[in-house]
Amino acid sequence: MKTTHFKNTNISYTDQGKGTAIVLLHGFLENKKMWDAFIPEWSSKFRVITIDLLGHGETGCMGYIHSMENNADLVHEVLSKLRLRKVILVGHSMGGYVALAFAELYPDFIKGLVLLNSTSRADSDERKTNRDRAIKAVKHSFQNFISLSISNLFSEDNRERLSDAINSVKQEALKTPLQGIVASLEGMKIRIDREVLLHLTPYPKLLVLGKKDPVLNYEETKQQIEDTQVQLLSFPDGHMSHIENQKELQRKLLQFFKSV
Repeated sequence: MKTTHFKNTNISYTDQGKGTAIVLLHGFLENKKMWDAFIPEWSSKFRVITIDLLGHGETGCMGYIHSMENNADLVHEVLSKLRLRKVILVGHSMGGYVALAFAELYPDFIKGLVLLNSTSRADSDERKTNRDRAIKAVKHSFQNFISLSISNLFSEDNRERLSDAINSVKQEALKTPLQGIVASLEGMKIRIDREVLLHLTPYPKLLVLGKKDPVLNYEETKQQIEDTQVQLLSFPDGHMSHIENQKELQRKLLQFFKSV
């Protein structure tokens, strides 16, 4: 684990392996440990960087709204410290929103982009209302909010089969400070639509979706890449493809990295 600073905030990251740089960005209530199962194989072939985003893992909070742009600047700070100029970005859920913000702000850094269980579209009015409800819920009962939020990311079919893994995800999520949770919810709520990046950017892109994702409607999310060169990888399960479909995802992403 390594650290640097961004606007007086401590940033935690890891850096392993050599070769083309793969930058892995976790989702909401997650941290860089979500990639632990993937790093040994990937880092034997590539340089793999994982970063704790604002208010998650061992990275500190920076105010009361952690915008996707704030997080993108944080990622840029880490890459600048490592003197990296071209990377393949992989973002899970909220990490995908950050990856898109980074791609807009720092287009010359992008060699390839993977959106894992994520979307390029802004929150609908309904989703914004749900974010406000989530803020109230987490302030009212932190542990209940975490428990329900994590369980609801998995397809119903997998909740019993993967109960141990789900409990592990919950334990990591419980380490996320209240300020980090609220600031991220506020940041996701105000993020802008970046669907145009899927249509107009020149580098290889991959969208990974679960057909039974309780968070993202599969058919609606898939519409974003109609008439584009974006590759689609679909799984039969939920929002947590890195757990629900771990081995297949590991293999498919390795193929994508090599093709880039």
